[in-house]
Amino acid sequence: MLRSLTIRDFVIVDRLELEFAPGFTVLTGETGAGKSILIDALAMVLGERADAIVVRSGAERAEVSAEFEAGRGALARWLEDNELAGDAGALLMRRVIDASGRSRGFINGHAATLAQLRDAGDFLVDIHGQHQHQSLGRSAAQRGLLDAFGGHSDTAGKVAELHRAWQQRRESRIAFEANAAAFGAEREQIEWQAREIEALKIGPDEWPELAAEHSRLAHAANLIEAAQAGVETLSEGENSGLAQLNAVVSRLHGLVEHDARLKEILELLDPARIQLQEAVYALRHYGERLDLDPQRLREVEARLDAIHTAARKYRVEPGGLPAKLEAAKARLREMGEGGSVEALRQQEDAAHAACVAEARKLSAARKKAAKKLSDQVTDAMQKLAMQGGRLEAGLNAVAEVTAHGLEDVEFLVAMHKGMAPQPLAKVASGGELSRLSLAVQAVASQVAQVPTLIFDEVDAGIGGRVAEIVGQMLKQLGARHQVMCITHLPQVAASADRQWQVDKSTANGKVSSRVTLLDPAQRVEEIARMLGGLKITETTRKHAAEMLKHSDR
Repeated sequence: MLRSLTIRDFVIVDRLELEFAPGFTVLTGETGAGKSILIDALAMVLGERADAIVVRSGAERAEVSAEFEAGRGALARWLEDNELAGDAGALLMRRVIDASGRSRGFINGHAATLAQLRDAGDFLVDIHGQHQHQSLGRSAAQRGLLDAFGGHSDTAGKVAELHRAWQQRRESRIAFEANAAAFGAEREQIEWQAREIEALKIGPDEWPELAAEHSRLAHAANLIEAAQAGVETLSEGENSGLAQLNAVVSRLHGLVEHDARLKEILELLDPARIQLQEAVYALRHYGERLDLDPQRLREVEARLDAIHTAARKYRVEPGGLPAKLEAAKARLREMGEGGSVEALRQQEDAAHAACVAEARKLSAARKKAAKKLSDQVTDAMQKLAMQGGRLEAGLNAVAEVTAHGLEDVEFLVAMHKGMAPQPLAKVASGGELSRLSLAVQAVASQVAQVPTLIFDEVDAGIGGRVAEIVGQMLKQLGARHQVMCITHLPQVAASADRQWQVDKSTANGKVSSRVTLLDPAQRVEEIARMLGGLKITETTRKHAAEMLKHSDR
């Protein structure tokens, strides 16, 4: 819902900060006080087109900010997808227009296009009336409302999903047909590559093992010589290191009784002597196992050369050939799953049949819901001074299943008795559209997705009993949504949970508009003004108080 609205230098508003609450709120005031300007400001921050004319005279720019409460549903996903997410549970939208007409938009502090402002606004607010920012006339909104009213939105979503799957199968088949020759050549090339690499029979760890073996064989003579020299120097020579170390240890052992400090030195030398002896054993064993093997060296070099040649050919590291083989096999499996036009066509036909079957279920559900919605909205229209009018939720069959099903949804309306139903946008005036919107929302309010509903000119051309019914409907809507209404009717104003008064004043030759939240006593005065005009009597005040008391009941 809308939490707050901040306006700076917009038309005749210099500075205004409003905080909103749930339920039903009315905006009242004299004609020309600027009530509709507030709606215009909100529409602007929601992406409505605007130019420099909205900038208050003498100001550098106009700025409007709106803070909304945002849950974790479709809006949150949309914000994440568009990288416009902000603080959890809150959404801040801002629009700035400078005196030259340049416009900038922001969502949660991120720069946003007008299209993004409008898309976000579609999740948040529906403005019904003479303004352009309203959804009732859009085919997609009508379809969504009917599906939500009938409780089959999930079925509609499944149809869209199956339609996407069918289209993907269809595109795959068309692409295969268009590129059959290239496809065959690719398959032949990959098969040849797979056979050639597979013929090498390269083990997963063979390359590093071969490289190590080659290095050992190539330097075998040096390794053998070094091992023998090491054994000679450490153990077998006349002045070998081990013999000299043993002599030192033996002599010190004979002297330790004369100086106990030699014991610490012996504790260091004894482990060294043992380690050196172990090294001699290991070096002798290593040398015995080494052997010059020219034949094996030639075999290893040939194997390395074959692997190197294949690696250069396929432009991979030698160790990457096994992975290259697996990739080729995976691609062949993928090509094998749809390797013929006939197989692809069968998959396409199966996907199409599944989509049509689900769309038929959706059509049956829509037919029932359309009749019920049409009857209930038509009944509500009679109560709203549109006697004889009716709404028909039309279902127009299409030649081929679409992502939306087997029909287009179009709301047709006859505003008066004897009129032929026509598309809603072509026949409804501003006031009539507001009341028709009210009738539809009153019927569909339990399933409506937009949290904030705003009605402008909903009272055009009505009064008396009908005005009271309008007030009751708006109050009922306010139990499920945040509802705001600009009204001149005291019956509607008295039904509200809270009331804002809009008036204007002149200072230093400039006109300014201001908004005041009325307390109970002030509400009596304002409704009395709406009832009695310029002269307000005690009788008028009593009537106003009685209207408010009756509305509370």
